[in-house]
Amino acid sequence: MLTKVKTLKGYTLNSRDGEIGAAREFFFDDQNWVIRYLVADTGNWLTGRQVLISPYALTAVSKEKQQITVDLTKKQIETSPALETDKPVSRQFEDAYYAFYGWPMYWTGPHMWGPYPSIVRDREKLKKSIRGEKAWDPHLRSTHDVSGHYIQALEGELGHVDDFIIDDETWAIRYLVIDTQNWWPGKKVMVSPQWIDRISWSESKVFINLSRDAIKIAPEYSEESLITRDYESALHKYYNKEVYWHEKSTQKEHSAGM
Repeated sequence: MLTKVKTLKGYTLNSRDGEIGAAREFFFDDQNWVIRYLVADTGNWLTGRQVLISPYALTAVSKEKQQITVDLTKKQIETSPALETDKPVSRQFEDAYYAFYGWPMYWTGPHMWGPYPSIVRDREKLKKSIRGEKAWDPHLRSTHDVSGHYIQALEGELGHVDDFIIDDETWAIRYLVIDTQNWWPGKKVMVSPQWIDRISWSESKVFINLSRDAIKIAPEYSEESLITRDYESALHKYYNKEVYWHEKSTQKEHSAGM
């Protein structure tokens, strides 16, 4: 299911033994464009530290109840490796974090989730993650911080990042929602991360391989829009781009055969 990050912000986080807080923002990997951690707002429960929850533990999202199910106990979260508030995520922290929970390290393989093309929660299917197969280079960014970054088309600026649309099954970022009001008032469009040429963090700009004219008449996105498969197909067809769900089907077949 595709969901906006802004929609998930504030959702209640329900652990195995009760509420632990609410979703605040997400850290994503700008190489694979996938969510690596949910940042939890735990109120006064765990002060002075960032509480990060990997998608390995995020097992269900309910829009009706506005909640996210976390397959961890409060004790596990409390005793997990701590990261001080406003400190960057380090290799030392991630090594300790993944070892604590026994999950495969996402940087130790060729796929989106390291040794695997998708999240494997069945521990009987998990293989031992091989260290050193791929260098640690997380490129972790905050969805909150990147929101507002300018979009640079082939001919110049045309808007800014307004939101992210994620697949809450794989936790991949499928689209960036672009608000073009800086250039073309009153319109929002969706752009796949696969169509991004590069990102300049020093300039706070996202460079895309699309023209202003193409975006100007692209299928519009609104808050009321239902992101159906037909809508996505029309979007990819308009830009003459390959759809992502063919790859997703292949990943499922790969996971099923493990």
